[in-house]
Amino acid sequence: MSATPSEHPDISAEQEHLDALLAVVDESRERLTDRMRKAQRRRADIDQPQTLLERDHETYEVAGRLDEFSAAEIGLFFGRIDVDDDEPENPVMDVPGEPALDRRYIGRIGLHTSDDEMRTLLMDWRAPLARPFYLATTLHPEGVHVRRHIRTRGRTVTDVADERLSGGAGDGDRDGSVAQEGALLHAVNRARDRHMHDIVDTIVAEQDHIIREDHRGVTVVQGGPGTGKTAVALHRTAYLLYTWREQLSNTGVLIIGPNRRFLDYISQVLPSLGETGVVLATPGSLLPGVTARPLSSESLSTQEVKGSLEMLEILTRAVRDLQTVPEQPVDFLIDGVTVSLTPQIARQARARARRTHRPHNLARSRFRDAVLDLMRDAMADSIGADPLGGENLLTAADREQLREDLAEEPAIAETVDDLWPELTAEEVLSGLYGSRDAIDSAATDYDDLTRASLLREDAPDDWTEADAPLLDELAEILGIAGAEEAEAEERRRWKTQVDEAQEALDILSGSAYQDLDDGTDAEILMAYDVIDAEQLAERQRVRSSMSTAERAAADRTWAFGHVIVDEAQELSAMAWRMIFRRSPNRWMTLVGDPAQTGSPAGVEDWATALEPFVKERWKLHELTVNYRTPSDIAEIATRVLAEVAPGQDSPVCLRETGTGVREFLMSEMSDAVSRATVSAGEGLVGIIAAAQRVTGLEQEFGTGTVLVSDVSGAKGLEFDEVVLVEPEEIVSGSPQGLNDLYVAITRATQGLSLVHDLPLPW
Repeated sequence: MSATPSEHPDISAEQEHLDALLAVVDESRERLTDRMRKAQRRRADIDQPQTLLERDHETYEVAGRLDEFSAAEIGLFFGRIDVDDDEPENPVMDVPGEPALDRRYIGRIGLHTSDDEMRTLLMDWRAPLARPFYLATTLHPEGVHVRRHIRTRGRTVTDVADERLSGGAGDGDRDGSVAQEGALLHAVNRARDRHMHDIVDTIVAEQDHIIREDHRGVTVVQGGPGTGKTAVALHRTAYLLYTWREQLSNTGVLIIGPNRRFLDYISQVLPSLGETGVVLATPGSLLPGVTARPLSSESLSTQEVKGSLEMLEILTRAVRDLQTVPEQPVDFLIDGVTVSLTPQIARQARARARRTHRPHNLARSRFRDAVLDLMRDAMADSIGADPLGGENLLTAADREQLREDLAEEPAIAETVDDLWPELTAEEVLSGLYGSRDAIDSAATDYDDLTRASLLREDAPDDWTEADAPLLDELAEILGIAGAEEAEAEERRRWKTQVDEAQEALDILSGSAYQDLDDGTDAEILMAYDVIDAEQLAERQRVRSSMSTAERAAADRTWAFGHVIVDEAQELSAMAWRMIFRRSPNRWMTLVGDPAQTGSPAGVEDWATALEPFVKERWKLHELTVNYRTPSDIAEIATRVLAEVAPGQDSPVCLRETGTGVREFLMSEMSDAVSRATVSAGEGLVGIIAAAQRVTGLEQEFGTGTVLVSDVSGAKGLEFDEVVLVEPEEIVSGSPQGLNDLYVAITRATQGLSLVHDLPLPW
């Protein structure tokens, strides 16, 4: 049997090794901080021509490395493996007389010596050579002789536990179970707080296979509550950013979660893994400048209608209804001649504009041109007619002049704009919601319930998360307002940037010639030898004053290199369209469980949701072990699951018991919360109830360690203790009520308190 962690004789040796690594980190951090200060000074000094060449890129590069070093404060390393290797980088004699093994320390970031040999001091957990730490077993040791789990708190080594994977098989099995299960149980039993923690030191084989999945389509990670889906998705994000850094550093990674509380909960995981360059968003915050209320603030029928594909036709008709035709001719007096914009001219012009299949705002110019052409032809026929019946007396130049006169007439321009106005998505959607007539026209083929679900006369622009996909869809239908003017402005801006770049190169060139006059080697390659003004300007456009993540978050049309969606089963058909627009390469990781779907417009099965976008180019992985829920709580959840998804197996529980399941009457609510708080100790208590109870419970019990929420707000979170209030109210409050109850029951890592007067629904 191996020594217990607190008795292990090598703790002091590992502390010495950690101290040596931390000294390298501190020295590197100081050096990088000095580089950052110098880069910032160069940015501030606009008189230096080098500023144009170096601005921002170095700053972001250095800042990214400094972010990685922040992992040193969380726990720089967590493991070590002694592995067979013909040419070990860090040789150690494991058995006298036997070949030297390679000793690899595994940590959250990689560290190397600064000499020419670039010897590895600490191996990044994502590196291929670190993978045996996660995959090795006594049956398949992967060349590993000893695996050591090292537990640290900040800069101090606190525990060490070994697994011997070669040699005495019996002892190895026993030692391995002690070390490996000890690390897992420590992570599972750790007190929860309002932020998720990484699992980098306890990743198991089935999780590792998903994290390193090389499928370049859509990867679906399905698993019951507590199987680590979210943790796997976040560690996969860090792995992809490490493995595909060059590609993803320019395109970014988007992580979509179900609500803002969830994003706050996971926000610390990626920095702890040395990665920060991602965009975190909810479906309701994907559109820059749009603030949306939670989905739960809207009726279930409205959520269902807004999430359905029926909205595609309704939105398209709503826009077409704004492309109007006058009921009577509109007359204009041009140089003493009356010319009319007739309903027929407007209809012909509208048909020509629609045939371009361009977005509404981009087709406006085609409509305007068609109106002017048709009015010009009508005017020419009127004033140029030959009294004797011959050919029209106007020349081509005369006809062109007539068109110019029409184009310069403000009254005509105003009328054309009224008939085919420039529109924003917000204007169209609020106009639709606020008008019964608009809804009746756009949704004429749909039933009364559908039309009633869309009407919102009091506050038509008070957006909910169900509106975000519709605004995004409208943005596609409409195109960008002012796009033509923006393109012209962009051309002017580009010319200015090229001129500035050329000026900078000229300054560098002049300076270099002076140096050459002083005897400098004429064969030295200068900046202007390898780059021209347009190339330099393009680099500056890419290396703007914002990071990739900042630019991506501000751009609705940004194409992300990879997209992660957590609680993906909650997405409606319209939300899927919005998200796939942000992933034109269709490289995504989706995490979810249809048995936990709470949205009436959510996913029933993955094939129905995904195949319209990727056909069969998606791959399903399933997680089978429940690391969160003790089996006594899971037994209740299994009964509910049998009603929700009869054919779905419950994941296997890692633990038998936590603090148990307790029952209270509603009159004993305070006692229930008090008991849960005592049981949680320094951990987190979650009070989960139907939405109508949340405000009152929050006012009475909400504290820093007691979080009150409805089920939608608790999705993806976990608590040491859960107080579940009137489960029957949750079930009866929604057609997906049993799904919601399944989610609520499985949030606890230790104990569950049931507070109810109504009969339990299982």
